[in-house]
Amino acid sequence: MAGKKKDYSYTEVEDPSIIKEDILMPSTIESIDSAVFEYVDKTLNIFATTNKGFKKVPVIWVSGERAHHIKNNKEKRDETDTFILPAITIERVGIRKDLADKAAIFGDPLTAASDGPGSVVTVARRIVQDKTSNFARADAKRLHGQTNFPMANKKVVYQTAMIPLPVYLYADYSVTIQTEYQQQFNEIITPFVTIGAALNHFFLRKDGHTYEGFVKGDFTTDTNLSNLAEEERKYQSKIQFEVLGYLIGDDKNEDRPKIVYRENFVDVKIGRERVIVGDVPTQTDKGEFRD
Repeated sequence: MAGKKKDYSYTEVEDPSIIKEDILMPSTIESIDSAVFEYVDKTLNIFATTNKGFKKVPVIWVSGERAHHIKNNKEKRDETDTFILPAITIERVGIRKDLADKAAIFGDPLTAASDGPGSVVTVARRIVQDKTSNFARADAKRLHGQTNFPMANKKVVYQTAMIPLPVYLYADYSVTIQTEYQQQFNEIITPFVTIGAALNHFFLRKDGHTYEGFVKGDFTTDTNLSNLAEEERKYQSKIQFEVLGYLIGDDKNEDRPKIVYRENFVDVKIGRERVIVGDVPTQTDKGEFRD
């Protein structure tokens, strides 16, 4: 009987002092759905004993496009188009937005930036090398007569990346386990019961975002063993997931940039009014101030 393949290859640990840039993707409802699906399909990676050996249990996202599943997933159905068990299905059953669960960031949208982009939450900052170098060379030339004279530069230009205020929500998911045999049912439901060890808390990740998941304690079991009719024997259990996620922006309906870049000012100059003709310099050639 073939089991799960384990990867024992050596993984080199990255040096934390090395700066790495990542692409920041917006967090959407689809991001949370994908995080839940990948957690069950790849992180839990559940196998079960079948008449063809120890095989991975297929995980299916339940949606209204049943015709698509029938036409494009024929390997999951037999000759009579009957769904092959065991299988795990996932469905999002609801979304809740509650002010009592405001999580880390909470604020009135009226306090957002008054400019056009309107983003208020800082997610990254980096030094603008060329502009900072221009200020350093200008000061070195003015004070020491050399553009590359070594000196401390206090005029550092930073580029700040900002995003809209996150909106926190709870998304409820129903995970259904369907098997034909008691042994398969026990093998599949065990990893769900042991999520979070003694707790019911776990993390989900997608596109650089991290969401918090909670498993509700009721693992209902429904069987048709007491029915002596000729229908196919079936074991079924529904497991409820509650995911604390957040949305950034209005997805495809957003009329503002998803990420706004701003730069700080490092030097303030006040213009001085001069007359075109007859302006007298304030200093003489010897550097003395005139009366």
